Formats: sequence, C-alpha cells, structure tokens
Amino acid sequence: MTSIKKSSRIDIIDALRGFALAGIVIVHMVENYVAAPVPEAAVEAAHAGVFDYVIDGVVVILLRGKFFALFSFLFGLSFYIQMNNAYQKRVDYRYRFLWRMILLMIIGYLHSLFYRGDILTIYAMLGIFLLFFYKLRSPWILATMAVIFLGAGRFITFAFTDGQSLFSLGELTAENPSMIQYYHILSKGSIWEVFQTNAWEGHLMKLDFQLGIFSRAYLTFGFFLLGFYAGRIEYFKHYMERTKLTRDLLWASLILFCVAVLITVASFAQIGPEPKFDNWYAMIGLTGYDLVNIAITLALLCLFVMVYRSERGRRSLDVFRAYGRTALSNYVLQSIMGTFFFYGWGLGYIGTLSNTYSLVAALLLIVFQIGISIWWMKRFLYGPLEWIWRSCTFFTLYPFRRPKA
Repeated sequence: MTSIKKSSRIDIIDALRGFALAGIVIVHMVENYVAAPVPEAAVEAAHAGVFDYVIDGVVVILLRGKFFALFSFLFGLSFYIQMNNAYQKRVDYRYRFLWRMILLMIIGYLHSLFYRGDILTIYAMLGIFLLFFYKLRSPWILATMAVIFLGAGRFITFAFTDGQSLFSLGELTAENPSMIQYYHILSKGSIWEVFQTNAWEGHLMKLDFQLGIFSRAYLTFGFFLLGFYAGRIEYFKHYMERTKLTRDLLWASLILFCVAVLITVASFAQIGPEPKFDNWYAMIGLTGYDLVNIAITLALLCLFVMVYRSERGRRSLDVFRAYGRTALSNYVLQSIMGTFFFYGWGLGYIGTLSNTYSLVAALLLIVFQIGISIWWMKRFLYGPLEWIWRSCTFFTLYPFRRPKA
C-alpha cells in the first residue's frame, strides 16, 4: 500500500494569517487606501453619523496597528519554519532566503505603485536582518525585542533629528503641501500619475513613517523576533497543550495595557490639547501608545488561540485558512481592488463615503476574497503569487494544479 504524505502545514497558522489579513483590509478600506493624512472635508464625509464614530473608535482601538502586527509576527514565524526545515535537511538556506527577500522586494515595489502604504518592501528590507538572529540564543532574542518595543529606535532617531523629517518631506499632516498634492493626485489623477508619485516619493514618505519617530519599522522587526521565538519554542505545534502559557500571556498583556495607558495619558497630559512631536514627553507618549497596541495585539493572539482550541471555534475560524494560504495574492489583489474603488482612475469614491459604507465595502471584499480563496485552493496547490514566488526562489516550476482524485 502506498502511504500518503501528511501535510506539514499547521492549520491554526494559516487561519491566523487570514484573520490578520481581514483586519488589514478593513483598516485600509476605512482609510480609503490613502496611507497619508486627509483633508478636513474627507474627515467630515467619513463621519456623517454616530455609527461612523463608533466604527472609527473600533478601528483605532482594535484594528489599526494590531493586525499589521499579527501579520508581522507571522512573517517572523514563517522565517523560523523555513530556516528550521532547511536545517533539518542539512541545507544552508541563508542565501536562498536572501534571494527570496529580493523577489519579495520586486513584488512589493510593483504593488506599491498602486498603494504607497505597501508593507512588502518593508518586510523584504527588514527580513534580511533576521538572518543575523537565527543562531542567537533566545534570551538575546527576547532582550532585543524588549528594547525595540520600549522605543529604542524612536529615542535614537529623535536624539539625532529632534522630530524633523528624515527625508525632507515635511510633517505628516494634512496641511503639508506635498500631502495636499498627493491627495489631489489620488482624487483626480490618472493611474499613471498615481504610479509616478508612488514610484519614488511614496517610498520616501513611507520610510519617514517607518524609520522616523513613529517607528513602525522598528515595531515590525520586534514582531518578527516575537514570531521567530514562537517558532523556536514550537508554540503553534503544541498550542493545545500550552494552556498555561497562553493564559499567562493574556494576563500579562492586560497588565501591560493598563500600564501603557497610564504612560500614554500622563505623557501627553504634559503637552496640552494640541501635541507637537518635538519633545521627549511626546516620544514617551508615542512609546506608551505603541505598548498599548502591543498589549492588544498579544491579547488578540491569545484569544484567537483560545477560541481555536474548541471544536466549534476551530470550525468557525477555519473559514480564514484558505484566505491565509493565499495571503500574498490576496494582499496585492485587495489593494488593486481597493484603490480602483476609491481613486480617481477608478470609481473615485475617495473622501466621499462615510465609515459605514467603507466598512460594508471592506466586509464584502473580505467575503469575496475568502470565497475565491476556498474555491482556488480546492483546485490549486498555491495562490498565483505564492507559486511564482516559490518557483522563482528555487528556480523550479513547482506543480500548480491539484492532481485529480
């Protein structure tokens, strides 16, 4: 009798990745895929009624900054899995992984032409540094992660820049002339004009946000390390038995949340009702806010695992599995569809819809993509971009269609 090789994939990881992707698309759709400050008229249009303010609050408190963190956590976890699988086969995967990041940079750059808020180029850039941590002992991994989460990158940047732009684009405010021009291009410009502004200026703006005092890149790498550590301790392989660890992490995240809220409120109280990011109180306040986001992210992760442990919860959350297995393809596709929906080169709804309508559009997009993903994975072994990325990584045309039963 011929034995059938059992898949080594861990279902909860795919489900969690799909769940994270769903949160990301909700944030982007509510933000109208702008990835920049918007004019007052657009803010007013987004808040036409009470429910629009509720949606805004939910997005700010539970989604924005949290689901990108889950996605980043899973990137670090995937890095560990790939490196460890190669190590078990006595294969040096470091140069292959470096080539894989170069390919991701190319995919990310093409994606960024549509949407300058692209994270793939940032992942590709930061992913290279993970290679220096693979053989590092776990205490050093955790110590580095803690230093990053406590705002070291922000404090060093502020010490050298006093909060000024790293790339001379000015403050990230709606009154900045470059922001006004960018929004005008999104609203009225052709697709080629959008490509042109995103091709270079968009990356400068993104690097300002990622490497400046807002420190998104540093936090991203911190979550890379957390995901890497979760892989090293085989948390998701044994999540059913790790009840105490999950419960303790949930309690720790709640304590961190309370402390972080106090730090944030106390710091910004010293500045006044119109904070300027040109002082150390603001830097401490931003770090406190980051810690709030980190705490909520960890709580969401723990709650997801707790729900997934039950049979009923697993059946409900497994709807995200195919979505997670095709996350790269879906991430790029949702940006193309989202920008077409909002930008002037498409349907042109930017700055005209309330949060309620934007949320409904986001949910419809998620349902559509989940349905397509389930249909696709029944017929194919990989998502289209996943297959291209994998085949180019190994210079091999991998099987694409599932064999017929």
